[in-house]
Amino acid sequence: MIEHLPFVKKPPLVAVVRLSGVIATGTRGQLNDAVMAPAIERAFRKGKPAAVALIINSPGGSPVQSSLIAARIRRLAAEKEIPVYAFVEDVAASGGYWLATAADEIYADESSILGSIGVISASFGLTGLMEKIGVERRVHTAGKSKSMMDPFQPEKPADVKRLKALQEDIHTAFKTQVTTRREGKLPKGEDLFTGDIWLGYAAIEKGLADGIGHVVPTMKEKFGDKVRFRVYGAKRGLLSRFGMRLVSDTISTIEERAEYARFGL
Repeated sequence: MIEHLPFVKKPPLVAVVRLSGVIATGTRGQLNDAVMAPAIERAFRKGKPAAVALIINSPGGSPVQSSLIAARIRRLAAEKEIPVYAFVEDVAASGGYWLATAADEIYADESSILGSIGVISASFGLTGLMEKIGVERRVHTAGKSKSMMDPFQPEKPADVKRLKALQEDIHTAFKTQVTTRREGKLPKGEDLFTGDIWLGYAAIEKGLADGIGHVVPTMKEKFGDKVRFRVYGAKRGLLSRFGMRLVSDTISTIEERAEYARFGL
């Protein structure tokens, strides 16, 4: 009751934002800027927090959405002059690590997976199957690159070359994000951008994390035992709350499990 009196100084508040799942746009995207923006905005603006803590558990996904979320966090942190701390649970890999770099300090569990600073594109080639079942693919385009990487046509060297050039540009943006945000912490002369991954202590040695720690004890060490926590997350839509998105959610779950499986999770 005393804490609610206007003349009594309240203990520090830490706003906690959970960033969990595959990073993807669209209706099935669990973690993207459009979904997370309201929660992130509230975390920085409500209650004058002493810090914002990001709890991250993501195997990655869209580089654009990763960039948008991280950029929003950095804009608000600079505007409000609020420090940001990231806490990695199972994994912060690829786009998940991009999100972690939005923090001023990154903490992980001893068994957390961090890294995978690279770009991947995967698909299937179905030309043999088409021939076997006697199906003819008919494609008409205006613009010679409109059918690039069509899985129903034989792979073309020119398409692969173009895709790799796009991947290199995205990889460069990812590397810039990491080197900028982890400036002075990365070992010199060591290539950390091969797509490799590291567990907690090894990630610290590579400069990708600052320490082993979990959100509650670490925040208590920094802001005192009486620190308060307020958790923010994405709001579920009306259909989701009543279980009316079963098919879409099932597809999302399968896709998400496939992404986590890449890291043995």
